[in-house]
Parts: sequence; structure tokens; C-alpha cells
Amino acid sequence: NEWKSMESLHKDSHANIMKIAVIGQSLFGQEVYKELRKDGHTVVGVFTIPDKDGKADPLATVAEKDGVPVFKFPRWRVKGQAIPEVVDRYKATGAELNVLPFCSQFIPMEVIDHPKHGSIIYHPSLLPRHRGASAINWTLIHGDKKGGFTVFWADDGLDTGPILLQRECDVEPNDTVNTIYKRFLFPEGVKGMVEAVWLITKGKAPRITQPQEGATYECIQKKDNSKIDWNQSAEAIHNWIRGNDKVPGAWAELDGQKVTFFGSTLVDNGTAANGQPLDIPGASQPGIVTKSGLVLFGNDGKTLLVKNLQFEDGKMIPAAQYFCSGGSTAVELTEEEKSFAEQMRVVWKSILTNVSQIEDSTDFFKSGAASMDVVRLVEEVKLRASTCQLQNEDVYMNTTFQDFIQMCVRKLRGKNGEEELVVDYVEKNINNMTVKIPHQLFINGEFVDADGGKTYKTINPTDGTAICEVSLAQISDVDKAVAVAKEAFESGEWGKMNPRDRGRLIYKLADLMEEHQDELATIEAMDSGAVYTLALKTHVGMSIQTFRYFAGWCDKIQGSTIPINQARPNRNLTFTKKEPIGVCAIVIPWNYPLMMLAWKTAACLAAGNTVVLKPAQVTPLTALKFVELAARAGLPKGVVNILPGSGSLVGQRLSDHPDVRKLGFTGSTEIGKHIMKSCAVSNVKKVSLELGGKSPLIIFGDCDMDKAVHLGMSSVFFNKGENCIAAGRLFVEETIHDQFLKKVVEEVKKMKIGDPLDRSTDHGPQNHKAHLDKLLEFCQMGIKEGATLVYGGKQVQRPGEAAGGAGMATESCLLLIQLLNLRFCFPAVPGFFFEPTVFTDVQDHMYIAKEESFGPIMIVSKFKTG
Repeated sequence: NEWKSMESLHKDSHANIMKIAVIGQSLFGQEVYKELRKDGHTVVGVFTIPDKDGKADPLATVAEKDGVPVFKFPRWRVKGQAIPEVVDRYKATGAELNVLPFCSQFIPMEVIDHPKHGSIIYHPSLLPRHRGASAINWTLIHGDKKGGFTVFWADDGLDTGPILLQRECDVEPNDTVNTIYKRFLFPEGVKGMVEAVWLITKGKAPRITQPQEGATYECIQKKDNSKIDWNQSAEAIHNWIRGNDKVPGAWAELDGQKVTFFGSTLVDNGTAANGQPLDIPGASQPGIVTKSGLVLFGNDGKTLLVKNLQFEDGKMIPAAQYFCSGGSTAVELTEEEKSFAEQMRVVWKSILTNVSQIEDSTDFFKSGAASMDVVRLVEEVKLRASTCQLQNEDVYMNTTFQDFIQMCVRKLRGKNGEEELVVDYVEKNINNMTVKIPHQLFINGEFVDADGGKTYKTINPTDGTAICEVSLAQISDVDKAVAVAKEAFESGEWGKMNPRDRGRLIYKLADLMEEHQDELATIEAMDSGAVYTLALKTHVGMSIQTFRYFAGWCDKIQGSTIPINQARPNRNLTFTKKEPIGVCAIVIPWNYPLMMLAWKTAACLAAGNTVVLKPAQVTPLTALKFVELAARAGLPKGVVNILPGSGSLVGQRLSDHPDVRKLGFTGSTEIGKHIMKSCAVSNVKKVSLELGGKSPLIIFGDCDMDKAVHLGMSSVFFNKGENCIAAGRLFVEETIHDQFLKKVVEEVKKMKIGDPLDRSTDHGPQNHKAHLDKLLEFCQMGIKEGATLVYGGKQVQRPGEAAGGAGMATESCLLLIQLLNLRFCFPAVPGFFFEPTVFTDVQDHMYIAKEESFGPIMIVSKFKTG
């Protein structure tokens, strides 16, 4: 790209080296300084601010290590006049160009104009708009859709000098000063400053006079002028709060004290806020303290949500906890945790150098800590406890040493101090236990109702009764889930997490699944008809194993280094780097609800992706129980989202959504084709499809007959035939055909059909009514085309009785089946039980020979010897 090619030009051209004075401060100044030196320029002097509380500015720290002369003048002028001694010391460096990346001091024109090439300065707005020291704040306060920065030829401090270069970016609706600075203004600003120097050395730097049109100059934002005016629209209030976030902080009076508001987002007004009202003087109506934060109203009736509040004493709390009295009970530290606390006490002492001793009551900020110290403290914690992923806000909310340690310990134990997961359980006393089943959508770490409160009934196939009402996701719910999954991937804790720590969370999830395996297996049996013992071993057991397997992969996903043959004289190498793709949509079938989830989700999470999953509409419950356990395991908000709903609505929207980067689907070939087309047309997203099949099993005359019968039956009747790898056709050599069929029927008669929770049951109900009807139609088609129905082919009338007793199918039996199912109107009997079925004399042209039944139907064709 342009930046890389420019970088190579810098390094290849020694004629471009220049003597530079860097005048400024902060990490931004430090990075510009480092890049200029990397490009070969000579930094003849660094002019920065004096040490504060015994700590040098980051720019001074790195320059002193490099042996570059560092000057820390408290001021450059007095009463508007340059201080001669200071100017003389500057001139003695022999600088040919002054670079001012970020400078809070007034630099006299005697210094600005002295070098051969003058002075350039960075400004974080698109001049002439937003001149002044609070440019980023006002970009957000005015709701600008575009932001950016300008590198201009320095003037007398009024930001009116000629423009050298500008770069612009989109301003996101919920950007704060911090987010836009970190995303664009800092990284691209460093590149822009270095590019400007390169243009100067090449003699290509323009001097574009700033236009008068569109010029603005706003005041410096300070605490005393950042009070919120409530007589505005919700969007204007939101812009005011985010434009002052974090410094100086927009504030208002609540209950007689100044409270500062942080973390504002605009809210969709389609959903009513539920919570406790909070009177706000001057506001058009009271705010509402909800579990998500503080909902505020503009004079237009629209709403915004504030995440955090800070009181006059510096204490910050989640806005959702405004009415909570007192703090949570202090946890007692283990010996290992006490050791960690002492390590952190040493860290606090190294930062707060003016404090003689760190007591439990020592306040980080009242003892002189600044925002850069917060960044350092967060990083120091990561070095000593990598699983304790702190955000800067965690420090602001826990300012005393005791509160800070308690917060860290809670995070290390998986109790991250956020609100307790709220689950509106449906409870069932069944299988000698009480199962607790979530039934709502799961979006952004919360169980929530679907948009419009829409629900549907999920049915127990054992008796045809409703288990519970389940939230039915709408298109708007899909959009919300994808948005939070994208945010969790791009800017959340998950995307920043060390792969090994990610693996630890997935291991913890597997452990929780194992603790709840009986409950999961019971839910699976209720919702899908899986025999409990099979569900325990396969549906749940293999799911646990899958998560453990992929947890081990997290820190082993790596690329390759590949030599380029004959690439002389440089002997170049290429390398590959495997990175997570982003938001993955998963659409799973109903035959193995939990295991299909595990196979797809575990791999996505191990690679660092986020997930939006649509379980089959008829079997949503184990997915919802799973995600409850995922939240309790500590997976961050937005990483896994579950949306029960219809394929035509939810599945289609996931296929079409531009922010979904990959979609995985298991189901029918017809739907798979449609999904592939939608994925291609929308954004050419990656897609993985596992579709229909008709696998053959061939049995020769010299086989071990008992083994052949056992394998033939298990390949067809396992999990009620609802198995994607089932043997769709059996080819049996004619010399053993009759003997094979006889033994199969004998074994089928021994199978017990009944309640899947009965430990002696071999064969539970089919998954749902529509599938049962399809199997009955399938059998009718086979009979109509001339295949021989050897056994079964009908719905069991009284679940719990053995499947035997009918013997070989007779003509009268076949007639009965046809009469009962006339016009495909099948009898309404309790439960969706279907007899294991055997067809023979099946010819290749027949429907049942070509199509997958996905049920317990053995299709036998015989072939001649030789």
C-alpha cells in the first residue's frame, strides 16, 4: 500500500535525512519521535513538559534512553514575550525543522519561524472546522459525520496556518473522544506526521491557505462549562455526553450532587424501558435506571442510554447500580490471591511515588494518578494475571486499593462484578430432578424477549404437549445480535484476549456442561425425543468432549513461513498468519441439537470468532441452556448469541447480513442451495454446508451374519434413524437376503419403543409431528411403487408397548395403513412414535431408493452373486 511504499522510500534515500526538533508530549509524541528516527532522521532535541510527581512524560522517557538531548522548559514565554535563554538553547540544537505532534505549551514565533523548513503541527480536526484545543470534543458535540486530522504549517497558535495534508474518517454514532482517537486519530495521525516530513524533504509539501468558509473556533471544554442542557433532543444530549467523554466529563445534578455521565449510546425507541424512575432536575421527564444502565429522555421523547456514572469523590459505578445500597460483600482471599494483592501493592507504590505507603484505603486518583497511570496499571495486572482482563473503566470504578483488589479477585474467580445473569426459567420436575430451562433469546449477554414479544410453543414429542413458550426471533433481533457480535469481535475483550486465556474459558465451559450433563440430557430427551441414555453419552457427552478438544487448539493456531525459491539476492520469505474471520452465523438441525451446536460453535470460538446461532425451531432448549452455561463460564457479552426462530426469517437474514463473514449450515440440500446463493449475492461470505445423503451399506454372502445384522440395524435405527450418516440403502447379496431379513425382523421385534426417559427404552419418538408425517408418506410412496413392506411402516398407537406382535406385514395390514392415512391425514394420537420399518425388493428407480428418509426405515435391495 501507499504507506508501505513510502516507508521503503524513506529507508532507501539517505538524501532525505533531516535534523529535527520534536516539540511536544504524550504517547502520540513518543510514537512520532520513534517513527522519525526509524526513518533515519536525526532528532537534535526533544522539548517537552517538566516531570509531574516525579514521573517524566513518555516522550522524554524514550528520548533520554536514546541519548537525545531533552529539554523540559516549564514555559517558553512570559507576558507574551519569548524568554531569550530558552530560545537560545533551542537555536543551539541546529534544527532544520520543528515537528509538533501534540503540544500543550505556547511556542513563540521566534522558535516557530527559526528552522530552515519552518514548523509543522498536528491538529485533530479537518481545519478550518473546529479550531482550538478541544477539537475532538466539538467534532462529536456537533454530531459531525466526518472527522479526521490536519497537519499544517504552524502559526501563532490560532490554528490558521496553511494546510500541508489532511486525512478523514467516518464518525460512528456512538464514538467517544477515546474511541475515535484510538481507532483513527492516533495511528493514522502518527503516519500522517511522518508522511508530512517526507513530503518536506522531497520538496513536495504544499501550503494550502485555509478557506474562510466553514471555519469555526470553539472554546476549551472544561468541567465548569460541560453541564448538560436537558432542553435538547436525545441525539443532541447524546452528542454532548460522548463529546465530553472521558475529559472533562458531561455532568448534571442528581440528588443534590454533581454526577458525571459516561458511555452514552442512542437507543431504539421501539422497546419500552423497565426500571426505577430517577428524577433529573431540568429534564423533560425522569430517567429510568434499568439493568442495562440509565435511560435518559430528550425533549423530543427519544432516548439514550448511559452506562457509567461518576460522583464528586471520584467513585465511578455502573449506572444500573445507582439505587443499590452499599457494595457487595467482600470476598476472603486465598493465599495465592493474597500473594497477588501484595504484588499489586508494589505496583501501586511504583506508580504513586509520592505516597509513602499503600494502605487499603489509598485512593489511586487522589494520590496523584493520571490517565496514563491507568493504562499502565491495567497492563501491570495483565502481566501478573493474564486471565484478569481489565478495562480502564474498572480502575475508575474501584479507586481505593481494597476495592481494586476485590474487583480483580472477583474477575479471576469468574465473578466479573457485572450484574447477575437474570434468567426467567421454566422449571420442570422430571427424570428425578428439577430442570431449569431458559426460554428467551440470548443477545449481548442477556436473555431478552423477541421484538414485539412474539413467542411459539416447543412440543414434547413423547406426548405432543407444549413444554413452554419460546421467544420467536424477528429480523430486528438478528440485526441486534449481529451488531453486538461484531462489536465483541472488533473492540471487545474477546478480540484482545490471549488465545491461551480463551482456551481456559472454553475449558471452563466444558466443565460446567459436565456438571449439568444430566440436566442437559434430560432437556434433550424432552425436546428432541432422544433416548436419555443415548443423549447422556452421545448428544451431551460428545459435545463436552468437542469443547475440550477445541479448547486445546486455541494457542496452537498458527501460520507457516515459506521460502521463495531462487529469490536472490535477498532470499525472501513469505509467511502466512491465521486470523479469526469475525462474526460467524450457525444454522443447525434438529436431530442432534446440542452436538451440532458444539461441533460448529467450539471451532469458531477456538479461532477467536464470535457467533450468532439459530437452533432448529423445533428443538431450541439445549442451545438456550448451553448459552446460560457459556455466560456463567465467563464468555464476554456478545461472543455467543442464540436466536430461536424460523429458517425463512432468521436463517435468511443471517445469510443476507453484510456483517456476517461466514455461515455454517447443516440441513437439506434444497435449503443449502438457497443459502449458498444468498451468501454469494449478499457479501460473498464464506459458507460451509453439510447436506443430505444416501449412504450405502453392502453386505456380501460370506459375511459374519450376526455382525452384519447388528451393524445394519445400528446404521439405520441409531437415534431413531435421525442421523446424517445413516445407511440410506442396504445392498444384500441374494444368497443371504432372506436369512438377513428374518434376523433383522427378529431383532426389531425385541426393541422397546417408549418414553425416552425410561432407561430400558431403545427407540424414542420421532423429533416432531411434521417429520412423523413425512415418514408415513415415505412408506406410502414405497408401497405405491411396488416395494415390499416387511415390517413396521406405521405410527405406534400406545407408546410404551413393545414394537413386536404384528409379525410380517400382511395384505390386510397394508390396507389398514392406507385407510388410516387416507389423503395423508394421519391419526392424532399422543406422541410421535414410529415403528422401526423394513422394506425390501427396492428398485433403483423408486423414490425410496433415491431420497433420504431421515428416519428408522431400512431400505434393502438384493444383488446377484458374482
